[in-house]
Amino acid sequence: MISENAPLSSLDVWEDDLLSRYPEPEHKSKEEYRNYDSPERDTVREFYRLNHTYQTYDFVLEKEREFLKFDKKELPVWGIAEFLNTLVDDSDPDTDLDQLQHLLQTSEAIRADGHPDWFVLTGFLHDMGKVLCLFGEPQWAVVGDTFPVGCAHSDKIVYPEYFANNPDSRDERYNTKYGVYEPNCGLRNVHMSWGHDEYLYQIMKDYMPEPALYMMRYHSFYSQHREEAYTHLMDEHDHEMFKWVRKFNPYDLYSKSPKPPVVSELKPYYEELIAKYLPNTLRL
Repeated sequence: MISENAPLSSLDVWEDDLLSRYPEPEHKSKEEYRNYDSPERDTVREFYRLNHTYQTYDFVLEKEREFLKFDKKELPVWGIAEFLNTLVDDSDPDTDLDQLQHLLQTSEAIRADGHPDWFVLTGFLHDMGKVLCLFGEPQWAVVGDTFPVGCAHSDKIVYPEYFANNPDSRDERYNTKYGVYEPNCGLRNVHMSWGHDEYLYQIMKDYMPEPALYMMRYHSFYSQHREEAYTHLMDEHDHEMFKWVRKFNPYDLYSKSPKPPVVSELKPYYEELIAKYLPNTLRL
């Protein structure tokens, strides 16, 4: 029986699905990255059925009130990464690396390409919002493609048929093209479905450069940065910043490899980089 809290065997199954939907010709194929049996696809469908059913406008506002008080825990950034290691799942056949090593692989790929240090740090931080799982949040409220709530659901979102179960789709306040928003109001005025992207953005918004914040907040917004389904809500500044979101996307999807980074050798560099941009501890 599939649990509503954890329909996926691993949080990485969602990323496997992304690789199959958005393959890049210069990277390995989805089959070379992971080798899941076909039943895993059923868990992805079930994951999105739950996500699309329960991610309503009121649900998102409730989660913002609950988690943006940042009263759950206080840790240094490196401590957050180590805390995330409890999310390691033996069912991921692609890698036996722990979460810290995965974050370092992403950031080291960005660093190797000569990007600014804040971009490197963004790669190191990008999945840290997944600590929501350790606070009891169900998977469908932590990972998955994100989308605006409070307006009509685009048919460019994965498995759009499951939005038929979402009460907002029958609520005339929320089921029109603009819903509670104004044309080209800017994404800063739009509530996105709740998950690790929005949570991390809210933690980091006072510390990181704006392009980094856009990467954190919208890297799972595939219906826009791949499908351009919500351009009518974006302003000119959003369009400019989304160049960075698209630049980040390949590092997010394709940075895993079987060669583990040597954490002890990299830690001094990252501790210095963290200290440059962030306070000693962060409230979660």
